Amino acid sequence: MLDWLGVQERHLIDTPLRLEKKGLFGSEKEASGLILLDLPDFDSTVAANREIATKLAGQVDVLIWVLDPQKYADAAVHHDFIRPLATHGSVTLVVLNQIDKLKENQREPVMDSLRSILLADGLASPRILGVSALTGEGLDALRQEIARVVSERGAATNRLTADVATIAGRMAEGSREEELKLPGEPAKKALTVELAAAAGVNTVVDAVRTSYRMDAHKKTGWPLTRWLAKVRPDPLRRLNLKSADVNPKLNRTSLPAPGAAQRAQADSAVRRYADEASAGAPEAWQGSIRRAARAGEAKLPDELDQAIANTGIGATKGSWWWPIVSVIQWISLVTALAGALWLGALFGAQYLQFTLPEVPKVEGFPVPTLMLFIGILLGIVLGLATGLIARIGAAGRARKARRALHASVGAVAERSVIEPVGAEITRHNHFIGALQRARS
Repeated sequence: MLDWLGVQERHLIDTPLRLEKKGLFGSEKEASGLILLDLPDFDSTVAANREIATKLAGQVDVLIWVLDPQKYADAAVHHDFIRPLATHGSVTLVVLNQIDKLKENQREPVMDSLRSILLADGLASPRILGVSALTGEGLDALRQEIARVVSERGAATNRLTADVATIAGRMAEGSREEELKLPGEPAKKALTVELAAAAGVNTVVDAVRTSYRMDAHKKTGWPLTRWLAKVRPDPLRRLNLKSADVNPKLNRTSLPAPGAAQRAQADSAVRRYADEASAGAPEAWQGSIRRAARAGEAKLPDELDQAIANTGIGATKGSWWWPIVSVIQWISLVTALAGALWLGALFGAQYLQFTLPEVPKVEGFPVPTLMLFIGILLGIVLGLATGLIARIGAAGRARKARRALHASVGAVAERSVIEPVGAEITRHNHFIGALQRARS
């Protein structure tokens, strides 16, 4: 405390301060815990002295003004210090020093004059003691007054401490005085999965899978049948999730609005997480943690939708093998068309009775026939192979999209549910710690 007050010069008094009890069975009681601060002369010309006196006068429990017969009516003392602190009259004691310099017939008038000035300052019933530091007169009475104040202050402190401990004990009744902790990763993952399902992540993942297969067919399918893929609507585009130019602040999906089942699913997930976080806490704190978990309930659907809309799911990204297969498909088509045209030309020439050189053959098979069948067969085989590869690629793209969407939903859950619950748990733990300190 002295360090906090900035008091460097200190003197430890070994002799205990004792309070004498009056009555038939008089006794003494030790009054411990006194810190007596001797303020510098505030009526001096040193400005620092007045600053120190002004600072400490508002921080101590009891004020003892030591005046002398020559300057007890000094306006600086009364206007700058005593009068502003008149509301502390119940803990104010005025000591008139150097009464040995006053004659017996002068003491009472001076004391009365000082009392009237103090009344004018606003002290309701000022306590005044006359002492002489030179002769020791009145010092025992002053010492007893200080001991009485210390004793009363100590008793009041003990009573308040007991009251605080009692109240803290009542507040702790029926509760487990243990700190709460946020649920672990499994609970967070379960919350994320439930919120993702309620927000329509499964629908988006299915759309990613279907869209990838459609794009793969458009790029790698047989050129004569690719137009069929363009007839079917792209599910990602219908969900407004296949635009490369979006505004993250304004982008939204076209997913259907959450129905009663989806809202109930999200609410149940949040409630289960809050129940797990508040397990073992008093009922009042359980309710407080549940309210914290559901504080962002109204904004949660829009936040989830925005998170899904702004998640990078690779909707417009193709695969490296698409151009290669596309080139081979076009080559097979051109080969088949060239073989068909060649055969058509041969049939027309024979029909018109033109004599043509013998058609080249490979292993006994005419080259144009081979070109036609090889081109068609290669296109069919590539179509079947790329369909299978596209299914595998679509499954991988769907898994990546699910992870990315779950990460985005997890960020929303962290911001809207987990962090508020964590803040409330921190408040609970601070409260428990305060109760423990109060009870001790």
